[in-house]
Amino acid sequence: MEGWIFFLFNGIVYGLLLFMMSSGLTLIFSMMGVLNFAHASFYMLGAYFAYQISTIVGFWPGLVVAPILVGCIGALVERYFLRTVHRHGHVAELLFTFGLALLIEETVVLIWGRNPVPYSVPLDLDFALFQIGGTSYSAYKIFMMAVSIAMFVFLYGIIARTRTGQIIQAALTHPETVGTLGHNVPRIFMLVFGAGTGLAGLAGVIGGNAFVTEPGMARALGTIVFVVIIVGGLGSLTGAFIASLLIGVIQTTAVAIDVSLTDVFATVGVNLQEVPLHELWSKRISDVAPILPYLLMVLILVLRPRGLLGTRDS
Repeated sequence: MEGWIFFLFNGIVYGLLLFMMSSGLTLIFSMMGVLNFAHASFYMLGAYFAYQISTIVGFWPGLVVAPILVGCIGALVERYFLRTVHRHGHVAELLFTFGLALLIEETVVLIWGRNPVPYSVPLDLDFALFQIGGTSYSAYKIFMMAVSIAMFVFLYGIIARTRTGQIIQAALTHPETVGTLGHNVPRIFMLVFGAGTGLAGLAGVIGGNAFVTEPGMARALGTIVFVVIIVGGLGSLTGAFIASLLIGVIQTTAVAIDVSLTDVFATVGVNLQEVPLHELWSKRISDVAPILPYLLMVLILVLRPRGLLGTRDS
């Protein structure tokens, strides 16, 4: 039982990290209609910036400064590049952000090299906060969870409960009307894009030292973030939060299930050894854990294309 609690805890932690990443992408899409393929690269930049700052002044200043730097870079990208590309349609946007992801990765390699950097958990939070049985639960992981939940509450409050959120949402659907009311729509989009990339940078600051900070970290999490927003529903912040937790728990707990479908069906008298592709059914669930989120995405697209709480077709 203690082992399952541990896997569940790690699944929630991982899921909340996915939400920290996907929240910025959800914000950008819901406000601007832009699917940013380079979003995970801004996550990587946040981790590397925080590492560099931590070598000089420590972790806590980096927690504040690194996301701001990433957000400023994102705002400049929108102002001087993406805004021009946007006029040519969504295909041009996707190609631009895909190329931007490759450019950021190669820049990171050029500056910091291909090996992981020693970005570690701050000593202030590097201890076991509590124990259940013989299993310790890190204070830093509790900190990660608290930041992610606070991010959800803050974003939901801004988007759904404030006049600022109403103006931002209206700028996407009725930009001319918002402009005639005296609001600078291009500036709104620039700030939204900067805020979204800044959130990705914050996720990098928090997650980079909990996992590994290296040039492949963006590719490792880039696809799973899109799975999260598709399952949750494109543009739905609450959907992304639920989907992140669901995927985190499914993928993490599946690693602990050391049985196969053959074993499961054998308990009810069905012998899968006699059906085609029996080698596939004999695979342990722990072996196929990495593909379960993608299987979930496919099922969602077939059964509910809008996602769990989405308002747009995926």
